[in-house]
Amino acid sequence: MSGVHVVWFKRDLRVHDHTALLAAVASGAPVVPLYIFEPGYWAQPEHSRRQFDFVIDSLRELDAALEARGSRLVVRTGHAVDVFSALHREYGLEAIHAHEETGLQWTFDRDRQVRRWARNAGVSVREQAQHGVVRGLKSRDGWAARWEQRMAEPRAKAPDAIRAPALPASHWPIAEDFGLGADDCPARQPGGRTAGVECLRSFLEERGRTYRADMSSPLTGTEACSRLSPHLAFGTISLREAWQAARRARDLHAGQRDELFAASIDSFISRLHWHCHFIQKLEDQTSLESRNLHPAYDGLRPRPEANDPRLEAWLEGRTGFPFLDACMRSLKATGWLNFRMRAMAMGFAAHHLWLDWKVPAERLAARFTDFEPGIHYAQAQMQSATTGTNTPRIYNPVKQSRDQDPDGVFIRRWVPELAQLPGVFLHAPWEAAPEILSAAGIVLGQTYPMRMVDHMAAADQARTRIAAVRRSPGHAHAADDIQSRHGSRRAGLAPTSQRRRAATRRTERKAAPTAQLSLDLTHAS
Repeated sequence: MSGVHVVWFKRDLRVHDHTALLAAVASGAPVVPLYIFEPGYWAQPEHSRRQFDFVIDSLRELDAALEARGSRLVVRTGHAVDVFSALHREYGLEAIHAHEETGLQWTFDRDRQVRRWARNAGVSVREQAQHGVVRGLKSRDGWAARWEQRMAEPRAKAPDAIRAPALPASHWPIAEDFGLGADDCPARQPGGRTAGVECLRSFLEERGRTYRADMSSPLTGTEACSRLSPHLAFGTISLREAWQAARRARDLHAGQRDELFAASIDSFISRLHWHCHFIQKLEDQTSLESRNLHPAYDGLRPRPEANDPRLEAWLEGRTGFPFLDACMRSLKATGWLNFRMRAMAMGFAAHHLWLDWKVPAERLAARFTDFEPGIHYAQAQMQSATTGTNTPRIYNPVKQSRDQDPDGVFIRRWVPELAQLPGVFLHAPWEAAPEILSAAGIVLGQTYPMRMVDHMAAADQARTRIAAVRRSPGHAHAADDIQSRHGSRRAGLAPTSQRRRAATRRTERKAAPTAQLSLDLTHAS
């Protein structure tokens, strides 16, 4: 056999709106759908069992969707170049179709190695752009307009049938093959397109109504946030599908005079834009995951050892700050945390513990089912104030506790050893008198940790150190260069949400406001 086209699935685990798959099918050649489990990929410190299990869920549903079209998923384990070499010997490859991937430096290097091998082997590599990222971008000027244009383009229809060669059954590895350990995330979100479509539907039709107001709280954010992030990270739903469905939902809610819901969906649409804005940063500068964006911050903080007890206490929720500990324990059990709490957690490690951001960011990434390299590392640097372009923001864990969990419901759920403590002391138990702690069955340092640091003094010291760097010669000039390369551009953005809603209302006044939202998405087949 010869002339086979491979579709290399990576973080695009769907058959719908998959331009690489559609291009392969359109060639008329036999098509081999391929997923590679790469030991080097799963050995990266950012990757974990919870992510692996989400991928397995998604691949099984992808395999079923391919089987319904006359094909099946070919699964291989090994280095990508070795896998393609073996497939070339077996099938005689003509082309490899894939989406461009913006990931860790490891995946950038891997893709270069595959392209080099393919060039030497006479195999064409045909990469399709991911919807929200522009490869080879020289300037951010006009990026926002290009993004909107891509989002508005028609979605690629899933193929009705796939011409496939005779494909043998694949051996699917298990997590233990990569040393990923036991499942430690009992409340992990399920993977697969069916779960992704349902997640999007329930958010746009029901859960998202109070998104704008409730997204910051760990109590309400669990339901009010879209929870679409792992599905976007692994591509069971495309960003374009989510954007177009959200626009339809916003217009429907505005037409029905539900201003609260329309405004919340507008906020969600804005965050889809920012989602890609941050991934574009990593696409443009892959060192974002490993080096300070602004070099003036090099050496500012010590790099912790992997087994640093402060790092372990922070990660496991044993810092002595109840709200922060509740967030970290919740993250361990669920694989998800809302944005504000992620920022607080990263900022605590960088500012209060004064640790270089790289190792804490790696450890935190492994806890996220929805780990997205571009967003995660851009935010790790922003929250650590090493970009040079953002005003340092140091979250007070006690203030956040009182603001976001005033009645202590979240704390009592995730830090049950403090459940009997009166609410007035729950956010800062070190302020309680010994007899109050004793009555609640608490011995600080034994049943619950003493706080690791004086958070107010640590924050003041961090501000002083960062301010000294910001005043250093050449800091402002370098920051201007960073802003020029990575900063947002407002020119070319779509009209403001207020004008869009006004236009929608004028149109919908002529129609009966009883329409039902149609996502126009198919689940797995």
